[in-house]
This record gives sequence, structure tokens and C-alpha cells, in this order.
Amino acid sequence: MAGRGPTKDSRAIRRNKEPDKQLIKSDGKLRGFPLPEGMLTDKHGEPEDWHPATVDWWNSWRSSPQAAAMLSEPDWYALLDTALIHHNMWKNGRWEFASEVRLRVAKFGATPEDRIRLKQEIDVPETTPVGSATSKAQNVTSLEARRARLAANQ
Repeated sequence: MAGRGPTKDSRAIRRNKEPDKQLIKSDGKLRGFPLPEGMLTDKHGEPEDWHPATVDWWNSWRSSPQAAAMLSEPDWYALLDTALIHHNMWKNGRWEFASEVRLRVAKFGATPEDRIRLKQEIDVPETTPVGSATSKAQNVTSLEARRARLAANQ
């Protein structure tokens, strides 16, 4: 197959059968710092607020299990640089920046695929609710409620 290299020798010994994974646990703490005020200005030099999507995005990182692994100030400043790009993307509709944001957050383990590559595993207690109470997507109907409505309409 192109790009995958030669096939493995079936007689070869695999030395790392189970690679060590970093287990990340959420402790429920809000980490990092709030998005700085007065950092953004419009084209006239007037101060402006962060885009609401960026505020939600930033706060989700601050409360994520990955935040427990972000131990140094430079980690948070690297994410702050990404927040500036995220803000510009959402405020100005500059969607060509989405790939840069994706590349940057991959380094922090944003997606399941990123965490596999980084050898990270998130410990999720079985009592953890899906989603967040602070999420803007609170108007999403549960699957059971939708099924009940559809069954009632038949």
C-alpha cells in the first residue's frame, strides 16, 4: 500500500506489545486562567470582547481532563495563542484558520485520535454525565424523547 512502507516480517518480535499510556483523570477543578480582558481591539483601536464561541472553547479546555496534564504556564500561553486564532476565525468567518487551530489543539489531545497518538487515556467515571450543564447545546432533545414523539405521531 502506498505510503505505508514494506510489510512487516511475520517472524519479527514486537518489543512494545503494550505501550505505556498516560492516564488522565478529571478532578473537576478549573485550571489555567480566564481569557484576558483588554487583549483584543477592533479596527478603530476600541477594546472588544472575546467571541462567545471562543469563551466556551477556552472554558471547555480549562475544565477538561487534559487541563490536569497542562502543568506549566507556557502550556496555557500556547493555548492562548490558539484562542486568538480561534477568535479571529469565528469573529471574521476566517475558516481557513480552522486547520491551524486543529493542528495546535491536537498537541493537547483534543480528539480520541490525538490521544491515541499521544498515548493518553482519559479516565471517565461511569457516573459522568454526557455533555456539560454549561454547554450552549442544551436545546438538544434526548434520543428517548424524540422516539416517544415519533411513536406518538404514528
